[in-house]
Amino acid sequence: MIELDGSEGEGGGQILRSALALSILTGKPFKLINIRANRSKPGLAPQHVMCVKAAGTISGATYKGASNGSAVLYFEPNAVKPGKYVFSIGTAGATSLVLHTIALPLALRGSSLSDITITGGTHNTHAPCYHFLETTWTAYLRRMGIVIDVEMIRPGFYPRGGGEIRAVIHPCNRVNGLSILTCPELTTAGGFSAFADLPESVGRRQARRLSVRLKSEGIESHIPVEQWEAANPGTVAAVIFRQAPVPPLFFGLGERGKPAESVADEAADEAIAFRDAKCPVDPHSADQLLLPLVFSPDASEYRTSEITRHLTTNIATVRKFVDRDVTLDAEEGYAGIVRIPAVV
Repeated sequence: MIELDGSEGEGGGQILRSALALSILTGKPFKLINIRANRSKPGLAPQHVMCVKAAGTISGATYKGASNGSAVLYFEPNAVKPGKYVFSIGTAGATSLVLHTIALPLALRGSSLSDITITGGTHNTHAPCYHFLETTWTAYLRRMGIVIDVEMIRPGFYPRGGGEIRAVIHPCNRVNGLSILTCPELTTAGGFSAFADLPESVGRRQARRLSVRLKSEGIESHIPVEQWEAANPGTVAAVIFRQAPVPPLFFGLGERGKPAESVADEAADEAIAFRDAKCPVDPHSADQLLLPLVFSPDASEYRTSEITRHLTTNIATVRKFVDRDVTLDAEEGYAGIVRIPAVV
């Protein structure tokens, strides 16, 4: 039984999600204590409970502690069972994080296609939005030989949620290593400004602000305005650099009382910081690449614009389950290279 302390590192739900995936991939059971100890509401929230239940369902696992507010979890996996699954979070919790938990086990240990439907939030703070999955995450996975097709059936915003995503996960027999160290100069950007159940002027203001901010930094952009249908009002502004080796997406989310310009500024600030770092891998992808790459026999190396606490925490979690040496050439908060040597 591997023992993990959820108060270590970034102290949030990432340790839980990575541990669930790694446990199924390696067949090793674990005990996790102090779950989400560094959050304002410690313990499991509904989206984390669904991560456990989804992981348990696809692997026939035995587990204890999967309830709201729980600070301790025991999880013992069995064999992966590919198939058609529907998981409903029941709140506006992040559908993307549930998918992140079960995608690699189904791809690397599943013998046939899996068809996954998840309902909840599609555009959440502190989580990859659906369009990040579609644009960036699945593109990286394809470079590794892992094919996951995603679609958004309908968007879902806080507080009601009601969104739905679908993923078709193909079985993968071998994960290919990555070497991504350079990035061309980023001079143009795409993206979008979307709104639901709000005046069209909100979407136009977001798009205008994004274009102005990017142009002031020497980046020409095309930001179309999109109107969505959702269960409650919401807005998203996104910037995409398609010139990068894998196109990163940066986004800002609306909330009650938040000006449209502030939503656009969130996306613009992250995009400009990434452009200025002149590195090919965005900070959000840097820690997400780690889990699949440690299951590749090849050597891998990639340069990220920021070594985050999420990344260093994920490295520490991986080391509990997998005997692979992962090194960084810089400290947290700085750009740096992640290296994983080949299996000898």
